[in-house]
Amino acid sequence: MKTSWRSASLVASAAAVLALTTACGQESSPSPSQNVGATAAAGDYGQAGAGAGAGTGAQNEQSNANQASLAGQLAVSANAEVGNMVTDSAGMTLYRFDQDTAEPPKTNCDGDCATTWPPVPADDATAGAGIDKALLGEVTRADGTKQLTVGGWPAYRYAKDTTPGDVKGQGVGGKWYALAPDGKKAQQGGGADEGEGGGVEQAGLPGLSTRNDPELGEIVVDKNGHTVYRFLKDSPWPMKTACLDDCLEKWPVIEPVDAKNTKGIDLKGSGPRGQGYVVFDRPDGLKQQTIDCVPIYTFAGDKKPGDTNGQGVAGAWYAVAPDGKAVKG
Repeated sequence: MKTSWRSASLVASAAAVLALTTACGQESSPSPSQNVGATAAAGDYGQAGAGAGAGTGAQNEQSNANQASLAGQLAVSANAEVGNMVTDSAGMTLYRFDQDTAEPPKTNCDGDCATTWPPVPADDATAGAGIDKALLGEVTRADGTKQLTVGGWPAYRYAKDTTPGDVKGQGVGGKWYALAPDGKKAQQGGGADEGEGGGVEQAGLPGLSTRNDPELGEIVVDKNGHTVYRFLKDSPWPMKTACLDDCLEKWPVIEPVDAKNTKGIDLKGSGPRGQGYVVFDRPDGLKQQTIDCVPIYTFAGDKKPGDTNGQGVAGAWYAVAPDGKAVKG
């Protein structure tokens, strides 16, 4: 009997240790019902270029067609939403990706990204009226193909643009923008290049900090002063995400921020291990910062510092307090 009691005691102790070590743990895959973040529930915030719903067969076919299409003679098209932008010979909008680089040209969109954003081949691209041919170039992708660059920036189409003049990719994820003729971001009122932010970004802020909002109180903001949000369908214990695929077009993840590059953030967390400021290895391969083990995001519908357009969207998205809790106002 003593042996049985001792064995049961050891099993119970091991279970307790396991419970502690898996708190704030990271699951390797989401449940089948977790792709819910992009649905347009009551109070959802519609944005041009934010994307809508899961990809359809027609969209996949369009993506394949775009991927195979040559650029031909480029042109400058005027758009009421984004100003002057570069289009290909078929009138389809060309885009640039903030995570690419122009000096030197380098593309960071591969795999599924390149399916949604087909790279524009450099083979036959020529400069039409309004485009300086000296700004056209090419970059060699990982698969050896040549991709068109404009002002050093790799050029893409967007799979959800189905007719000439569509700009559904504008502002997606806060990282995709139509190409202006000089390679900068096409935005009404003047192209906004990296670091400029079109007058939207704030300089000198830490990677994560806080500000006092007149309605919500103290909330977390990113390095650009944009409001940080959490999704109530996510889980901190263990960490898992319900925002996948199209959801990320509206709600880009906050990439890892060193703890030393924060101000006013509660780094301790409420879990039994006393550490809630950790990086979440998401099931889609992205790395996401968390506060108190809660995954955090920005909102593509917030265009300038101080915007809180994501607050209360679908009754599930809320600004984040310094301790990671949802601020419901």
